[in-house]
Amino acid sequence: MDSFGLFILLMLQCFQWTAAHAAGLVGQTEWSEYFPECGGSSQSPVDVVTTQTKYDPSLIPLNPLGYDQHGNKPFILSNNGHTVVIELPEWMGIGGLPWLFTAVQLHLHWGSGGPGHGGSEHTINGQSANAELHVVHYNSELYPNMSTALTKRDGLAVLGILIVTGEETNPGFNSILNYLSRIRHANQKVHIPAFDVKSLLPKDLGRYYRYNGSLTTPPCYQSVIWSLFHERVQISKAQLLRMETLLYSSKSEEPDRMLLQDNYRATQPLNHRVVFASFTAESGQELSSGEVTAIVIGVMCGCVGLAVIVRFIVKTIRVKDPEKAKEIKQDTALNSASAGEKKEEPSSSPQTEP
Repeated sequence: MDSFGLFILLMLQCFQWTAAHAAGLVGQTEWSEYFPECGGSSQSPVDVVTTQTKYDPSLIPLNPLGYDQHGNKPFILSNNGHTVVIELPEWMGIGGLPWLFTAVQLHLHWGSGGPGHGGSEHTINGQSANAELHVVHYNSELYPNMSTALTKRDGLAVLGILIVTGEETNPGFNSILNYLSRIRHANQKVHIPAFDVKSLLPKDLGRYYRYNGSLTTPPCYQSVIWSLFHERVQISKAQLLRMETLLYSSKSEEPDRMLLQDNYRATQPLNHRVVFASFTAESGQELSSGEVTAIVIGVMCGCVGLAVIVRFIVKTIRVKDPEKAKEIKQDTALNSASAGEKKEEPSSSPQTEP
């Protein structure tokens, strides 16, 4: 990214911090008074109602380009007062979209109440995740730099990854979380070892939701092609706790420290937009091992129950109608005898040809 594009990006991050956190004077409901596009009809994030999505077979699996080719140059991790940001090298990008998009940065959103209390920006069927990762790219095929693409309707592409908690630690996210203590205050930054960015993504890159939306912080430009992955990424509860409690939105010299928490925007109306899915409802359903076991046991119990019922019905018929059972037995014997007689009849001699 060129120096001017970097300047614009830094200014954008400054706007984000000012609107979201400046002394708590400007809340989300007031963003549109200062940034008109925040009141637009194509805002993000949204609630994805899966029964209302439309399957689009043209949506192919997304292909991270150069995500694992981080080289020896360290990444820059910063606290901009609104979130943590890692600037990404320009050789990283994303394929599988109508145009080539070059990576710019990644950042996180989270809550304040631990597991089960929300923190993600996007929701699915009204359910939020514990946090959300965004990887931001600009359309380098149509526009020369990030600053030009920023306001174009097809200028940006953002990957959305929903994050939930589990028992196991996620090594990929430790590449970020292990260094948060060095950027506890706004405007602090540190060099960290480069790592495989793909390790932050879900394994299944073929199933996702696609819609046209916006930046989720001021100035809320409606220039984003969103791809929200169906598969969640899991981190440990301890990792989430570090994300929620280590950082401040205030500067180090400010006497009143403000924890950086709940840095997610509420979901916005779709306003007749369509959310497309790269997969059908059937293929999107994932069964856990417990669910599979329950289904197998259920089928086996059903078969055993059916056999018992049939056996009971047969016994009942024999008890209630013994004469009918005797007739059936006699008919069976006569049929067997007839068949035996037919077998004893001599066959006619074959005729020889002259």
